[in-house]
Amino acid sequence: MKNLIAQLALVSSILLASFAAHSTELSPNLNATNSNSAYFSSAQDSQFLPVEEAYQLSLKIDQQQLSLNWQIHDGYYLYRDRISIKQFNKGELQKLELALPEGKLKHDPNIGDTQVFYHQLIAQTLLSKTNSPSSQAITVKVTSQGCADAGLCYPPHHQWFNIEPSTGQITAIDQAKPQSQASTSTSSNQSNVMPSPPTWSAFKLLSMAAFAFAGGLILNLMPCVFPVLALKGISLVESADISAKQRRIHGLVYTAGVVTSFVAVASLLLILRAAGQQLGWGYQLQSPWFVAAMVYLFFVVGLSFSGVIELGAQFAGAGQSLTEKSGMSGSFFTGVLAVLVASPCTAPFMGASLGFALSQPMIVALAVFVALGLGMATPFLLLSWLPGIARLLPRPGRWMLTMKEVLAFPMYLTAIWLLWVLGRQSGVNAVMLVLIGCLLIVIALYFWPRERWQRGISVVSALLAAFILSSAMLNATASTTADTGDVTAYRRGLLEELQQDQQPIFLNVTADWCITCLANERVALSSAKVKQRFDELGVRYVKADWTNQDDKITQLLAGYQRSGVPLYVYFPGGSAEPIVLPQLLSVDTLLAIFSKSS
Repeated sequence: MKNLIAQLALVSSILLASFAAHSTELSPNLNATNSNSAYFSSAQDSQFLPVEEAYQLSLKIDQQQLSLNWQIHDGYYLYRDRISIKQFNKGELQKLELALPEGKLKHDPNIGDTQVFYHQLIAQTLLSKTNSPSSQAITVKVTSQGCADAGLCYPPHHQWFNIEPSTGQITAIDQAKPQSQASTSTSSNQSNVMPSPPTWSAFKLLSMAAFAFAGGLILNLMPCVFPVLALKGISLVESADISAKQRRIHGLVYTAGVVTSFVAVASLLLILRAAGQQLGWGYQLQSPWFVAAMVYLFFVVGLSFSGVIELGAQFAGAGQSLTEKSGMSGSFFTGVLAVLVASPCTAPFMGASLGFALSQPMIVALAVFVALGLGMATPFLLLSWLPGIARLLPRPGRWMLTMKEVLAFPMYLTAIWLLWVLGRQSGVNAVMLVLIGCLLIVIALYFWPRERWQRGISVVSALLAAFILSSAMLNATASTTADTGDVTAYRRGLLEELQQDQQPIFLNVTADWCITCLANERVALSSAKVKQRFDELGVRYVKADWTNQDDKITQLLAGYQRSGVPLYVYFPGGSAEPIVLPQLLSVDTLLAIFSKSS
């Protein structure tokens, strides 16, 4: 038991040190206060203007195109990546794509280099079509955030407006007095008022939780997660001689590990989004240092499965004796590992449920993520609680060791794939550095079980491997997607430009760390039949690469109520409505959609 704890501490120190080294990257950038930057707290501070006077916003409507004009007082500026607009439509706030010009590069002591606007800012967006009569007002919510050069930062500022497209009249609404949106049956002399923020009903929450549960079930079939589930199955075979009560406890502990991990990841995501960060599901994999840490983890687990090193089988979930306390710890951390390896994936049914969750209050959002975790943990929970299912498993034997060794290869393959992702994010030098880190981990694991003085070599090697994760070589580079003859890289305002030509558009929002995305591109989008159909219809193929953090792509996803990739949208052209495609594509699915819409 002591040896297991020591070995786990050795591996954990590498990951914990990397989290400490990069904790400032995950903290809300604008929450820090110092002599140069402090939040606006009282209107009685005569040195600074009220936010409405510092940033005077006016709107102008021309058919469906809305122009926003900020007159910014001298000595004040707006952050480019803190500006957004949402439209109230069909009972929900839907984020619109906002075309913003390039701002002035400014170095902020808290957030580093960022783009800001001085004096004036003009932006445009296209309002979504509604089912309401043209005479009824459209309601929008505009969010912005800015600072004063003298040393003050305002909190995010939300403004509501009613827009009547038929008359061009725009009315500001007092955001402090939200009311229900006027019904279409109200009298003509009753003015339109601001809608309440989108609410959730018990039925909608249950339906989204059901989708999340189904998505969690499907996650078990993903190539990285399945080996972990298989190892838990082996642990049940090995535990055939223990009581049913102990087996059930292990199932509950594994479930607790899965659910706790999902809640932890979701809580951090929700906190950062509330602080103004443009993040979505899988956001941790947009950080190259986290990808590098995952390379370490999969490499070490693979070595353990291969029998090259002994980390304690409990850590991998195949426990030597499930009656020991360490076996319980193994079940819990196997659940944690399962969530880590599932993070690059978005299974069917997950997109809508996670998009809904991230637009709701934290309690509602966490309920959806709990359902996702329960779905993922259900297969092993059933195996541990239903003896009839457990009896269907084969008897213990030599095959279990062989299977465990075979399952090491998917772990190595995952580490190689993550190295490729890292190379796409940060370049070949970063890959070389992380490979050196893997060698240092092997040195650390080799010397740890030896004499006490040799453990010093192990500790130094582990610290050096952790230090590598803080290297500037791991900083993310620019987007990996560029315009080619067949693919157009996504940028703000591009879809609006292409739609004006009435040309069909296929939008692919993807990321190199998304396994589902890569499978779809290989199986369906690279098919000769699909490419031929693209050529026949004159489809413009637009690719938005979310491998690295990109606020404009995060906003694009939010506009379709999605929090992660993949997202596929087909614009047939003309006045036809865009079609959101399923997350798992096939050649037949694509050809059928093209045929129906052509």
